[in-house]
Order: sequence, then C-alpha cells, then structure tokens
Amino acid sequence: MFRVATKNDAAQLTGLFSAVFGDPEPVAANIFEKFAGYENTFLAEEEGRVIASLCAVPVTLNGRKGAYYYGVCTQPDQRGKGLMTGLMDYARSQLLLRGWSFAVLIPASASLFDFYAQRGFQKAFGLREFTRPIRRNLWAQADFDSVTAKGLEALRRRFAPDSVFLNNAGYILVLTDLYTLGATIVSNEDGYGIYFKKDDDTLDFVELFAEGDRAAEKLMEAARDKTGASQAHITLGAQQNLFLGEGVPRDYGMIQFFDQPFDVQEGYMRLMLDLE
Repeated sequence: MFRVATKNDAAQLTGLFSAVFGDPEPVAANIFEKFAGYENTFLAEEEGRVIASLCAVPVTLNGRKGAYYYGVCTQPDQRGKGLMTGLMDYARSQLLLRGWSFAVLIPASASLFDFYAQRGFQKAFGLREFTRPIRRNLWAQADFDSVTAKGLEALRRRFAPDSVFLNNAGYILVLTDLYTLGATIVSNEDGYGIYFKKDDDTLDFVELFAEGDRAAEKLMEAARDKTGASQAHITLGAQQNLFLGEGVPRDYGMIQFFDQPFDVQEGYMRLMLDLE
C-alpha cells in the first residue's frame, strides 16, 4: 500500500533512512520533521512495515511549485520488485492534485541516471568544474560567514534567479549542514561564494556567483588572504557566464515534468543536502 506518511511513522522512517544512508537517526529525523515534513513524505507499507519511502521536499522553479525528491530508499529485501517505480507514480499523482508541476532529484551515483530516465526523468542542471590559481591581493574586501538562511536565499534570488529554491526551513537546514561540514561563505556587494578548505593550498568553491569574472576573482582573493590557499577548485552551473571556456562539464541533476514541460536550460540546482 502506498500512502502519505504521518508522525506515527517517524521511528520506521528514520530507521530505514539511517540503515540505507548511514546517517544517525537524529539527523534522519530532521529530514522528515524539518526538511520535507511528514505531509510531503510518501511511503510503501506492507503488513505495517515501511518498506520504501521518498521525501518530496517543497521547492519552486521559475515560479512553479514542485518537489525535490530526497532520501529515496527501499528495504534491501524489497529491491528489484518495481516498488520504487510504483511509489514514484503514486507521489506524482498526489502532487499533481496539489497543483505541483515537477520533481527534481540528484542521482546518488552515475549508474542511477539510467534508472531515473526509465521512470520519466531527464538530465538537467549540469555543472562545470575547473581549477585556477588565486592571485594575491591584500586589498580584496569581503565578509565571511555573515550570511543567514534568508540571506542565502536572497543572494540566490539576486545572482541565480533560475535556481531551484527551497523554503526557509530548507535553507536553514542546508546552511546548518554546510557550516557543520566546515564551509565558509565569502560575500560582498558584487557576489558570494561558498567554499571548503580542501588542503593547505586549495579552496573548494562549491558555489560561486558574481557580477563578472573580476568580481569573482576578488572574492577568491579575499578568501586567499584569509586562508593562505593559492588555488581554487571551482564548481559552477553549466550555464553560468563566469570564466567561460574553462572547465569540464558533468551531469548533476534530473527533472520530471508532471504536465507541460517548461524551459529549464538556464536552471541551476546545487547544495541540496547532497554533500557528504
């Protein structure tokens, strides 16, 4: 039986999530209580046992309501039976009734792109990666770690208006997760970046938006002045206009349209609790 979850399913949902993904149960509980909400969680049940689940985290894209499928998981002894296909079909039917237009997701491995393509998803939100040196500039000015959850959403809306947007509760959890993992946010009036210190000499910019290449370089130069690292590994959206001609493209996300397709060529999706 497929149905919408309730608070009474908390123990089984967190147990399944933890068993499949390895997260502690308190972390898993936050996914259902704060990131998705039980009302946006769909499950398959057999004789009172939760055997599969998926979270349909509320998002928006180009002004349309949709879902970010997260925590897609099935009990090991139930895999290969078409259970997740049925659960996704059920979730889609229920979300259509709510007026939602699409679902997006990030395959956990390259092999899963084909799995989801067979279930109506198509590739979207590609990325571009490259490494470049950071010049030394003692005059580069920026703020560090002064961005709130609402502030991160505001920066996204300004610099990446074609993004998949979470709600405020989602951004709170994402920002908490980023800081817990050791991220630093550098920002000024011309842009912002989110980076991890990969090693003594490399900063891993997992997100970078700015008003042109020079503005982006100034953010990185401020980060160099703070950390001493002299090179940056940068991940951008495939359609970003920073440092054009640099980098290697890679697949990242997928989208399923529930009704009429719409243009997502300029779409951007990143940092959706998908970092480890």
